Amino acid sequence: MSPSSRTPGPRTAMTVLGSAPLDVLDAYRTCEFATLGKDGTPLAWPTAVARRDDGTLLLTTSLAFAQKALNVRRDGRVGLLFSDPTGSGLDFAPQVFVGGRAQCPDTVMAGPRGAEEYWRRLFERQPHSRAYLTRPMRPVMSWYYLRLLITVEPEVVVVRPPLAELPDLPVTAAPAGTEALPGAAQLAGLPTAVLAARDASGAPVLARTRPRPTAAGYLVEVPEDCPVEPGPASLLVHRHDELLDHMYNALVRGELRRTAAGWVVVPSSVVEPMGSGRASDALRVLRRTWRSTDRYLARRGLRRPKVQWDRFRALAEPGKESAPAGRGARPAAKGAPHH
Repeated sequence: MSPSSRTPGPRTAMTVLGSAPLDVLDAYRTCEFATLGKDGTPLAWPTAVARRDDGTLLLTTSLAFAQKALNVRRDGRVGLLFSDPTGSGLDFAPQVFVGGRAQCPDTVMAGPRGAEEYWRRLFERQPHSRAYLTRPMRPVMSWYYLRLLITVEPEVVVVRPPLAELPDLPVTAAPAGTEALPGAAQLAGLPTAVLAARDASGAPVLARTRPRPTAAGYLVEVPEDCPVEPGPASLLVHRHDELLDHMYNALVRGELRRTAAGWVVVPSSVVEPMGSGRASDALRVLRRTWRSTDRYLARRGLRRPKVQWDRFRALAEPGKESAPAGRGARPAAKGAPHH
């Protein structure tokens, strides 16, 4: 089925997702998650996902990075691409695109209830995040645990071969002057990027590609099963290590155009939400996360909830559960997440 076929039918989410290699999907530590901005631009960011038994997918976002949630509430059409197998233990993992519709209630979660597996996976796969639960770190990192839950109901699944199996492109020097293109430095730092574009219905579609700078913009490869249309688009670059540490991500916004040479993203701006990776960025990012969290709560007339530290620690430290039975008092299991 083409990613453009998104009309919900009698099929259940589990039926749709069942066409994907679920063991591979579960092994991925992160995916690229695209929502539609106010101006219709598909905006992709790396996040982590927990697959539920009913076939829906659970994501979370902190209040400090609530734009994904706000976008979902305005337009529920979303896309997810599982394409970076770093840390999965899979050498040649197929790429999996999932298109669907998302919902995000305006309920601020200060504890893990409803997302227990999600948090277990985080603490197991991202062990350094357990340090955020220590008493010295709590005053600094409490914003991180104030979350909104996003549930995606899959409507279409496309399985693609690993990028490593695609033909290599000839290595050519970037044309003179292209170093001044917005995003040139960010895209040059990694061999691939994720294209977020729209299909004929306006829904977001995603494909991992190898952008090549040209005088007109970034020439991108688009697989045949990714039916893009000209219009607003973006290119996401991100990386993390085997333990979901040393993360970096940047988004190059622009417009996708069809040219004689192929599809080209004409860049207009670059967003680096976590900074450029310099140590000096850390304090600035922390200040911004606190301000963004306070602003989200203030606009809704809400007081900052108290983080349920004991319940999070019960999931991070199996055997020391203090939560009541039925509220996450199970051994740790495998799984993922981020922001």
